[in-house]
Parts: sequence; structure tokens; C-alpha cells
Amino acid sequence: MGKRAVMALSGGMDSTSLLVRLLEQGYFVTCLSYNYGQKHSIEVELASMNVNRFIDHGFKIDHKIIDLTSAMSSFHSALTTDGFDVPEGHYEEEQMKQTVVPNRNAIFSSILYGMALSISTREDIDVVVALGVHSGDHAIYPDCRPEFYDALSAAFSIGNWDSGRVRFELPYIDGDKTTILGDALKCCNTLGLDFDDVMRNTITSYNPDDKGRSSGKSGSDVERILAFHDIGRIDPIEYIDSWEVVLENALNVMKEHGD
Repeated sequence: MGKRAVMALSGGMDSTSLLVRLLEQGYFVTCLSYNYGQKHSIEVELASMNVNRFIDHGFKIDHKIIDLTSAMSSFHSALTTDGFDVPEGHYEEEQMKQTVVPNRNAIFSSILYGMALSISTREDIDVVVALGVHSGDHAIYPDCRPEFYDALSAAFSIGNWDSGRVRFELPYIDGDKTTILGDALKCCNTLGLDFDDVMRNTITSYNPDDKGRSSGKSGSDVERILAFHDIGRIDPIEYIDSWEVVLENALNVMKEHGD
């Protein structure tokens, strides 16, 4: 009997790295991507492109796109609300709190858990619910903290039959973007995947332009750029400006904030 996992695949760097990690560990993965009225919905298209790439390489993946726009598009956040601009600059607490989508991860996790329970029953197998949350998000996003998932797991266990066959797995919970990228690079090498090709079909920016190019200036962009720089790689995605320009901006932002 094989290994089974369910995960949220946003199309971003973190979740794509997590998918590669699960494939490297031999899991058959069910990926759920969510349309929730986000301005950067191109991420779901990119997620589908990478899934198709992995399937072409012979990996077992089931990809489902879940439409939550009728509910969540009305939630107040810079990511979903028209006229509410996504902040630029440093990935710091007060600024990036504007990108919080109320109760997002609780909603996503509830659907993931229900899917995992259903798979467990149908296939008579234990199922891992994997998420790519990491320590860099803890200050800004309360729903990325370990205590949140401890409480959520306890509540889901109480509220469902056969919950002993499903568990959360958060492999990056104590890591950051740099450790995530390093892990993805190692796993891609093991699987014979081209790391740059995989990462080229991801997006971290919350404010891409109409061509899908990242600005390089949002807090999430800056964090991603610095992570690629930390592992000695050039980010393969297309930015509005050249790599040299966006890297210089990211390094200046970091210097200004004493990081």
C-alpha cells in the first residue's frame, strides 16, 4: 500500500516546494487549489501547469480546484478588496497585516481535512494533511502558527469519526523561505526535475501586473528574492524589472530595517 497525502497547492513557492518534497518521499498527493477572489489568481493557473509537468514525469497527483469566491471574495483584505492596495516594502508586521484574509487557513484546512477523511475511508489508508506554513509567517499570520494547528487538529479529531487515520504535517513550521528553497532544490535534484523550470511556474507576489509579472516590491516579493539570493540562485520568474534591480531593492529594504 502506498503513502497518501492531501495538501493545499496555492501555486506559490512554499506550497510548490512542499509538493516536490512529498513526491520525493513517495506520496500519491491530492492537491487542492483555491479560488477565493484573490487578485493574484494567476497562482492557480501556475499550480495547474506544474501539476501537469509532474504528471508528465510519471508522478501520481490528483489536482482539484475549489471555488470559494462566492463567500471569500467579500472578506476584507488587501488580497481580495478592490481599492485596497497591496503594501510594498519590508515584510514587517504592521504593513503585512493588511494581507491577512480572515480565517483563510481555517477554511482551507477544514476542506483539506474533509478530503483526507474521505480518501482515508474510500482507500482504507492513513492520510497526511500537509501544509507549507513556515516561521517567517508567524508574526503576521496567526493562522500559520503551530499552536493554531494544534488546536485545529484537536477540534477536527473531536468532531469526526476515524480522525485517528488523518494527521497534520507541517515540515517547514520551524524553517523560513531559505530553508524551504534549499529543500526544494535538493528534492528536485533527487527526482530529476529542473529546479528552475519548477520555480518558474510559481508566483509569490500579491500584486502582479496584467501580464502576470511580479513587481519585486511587495513584502512577499522581497522575502522570496532574498531567499533565492541566500541559496546563490537567480529567481527564474519574470519580474517587471531585471533581477539585478529587484535584488538591489530587496537588499536595500533589508538594510534599511537592520535585518
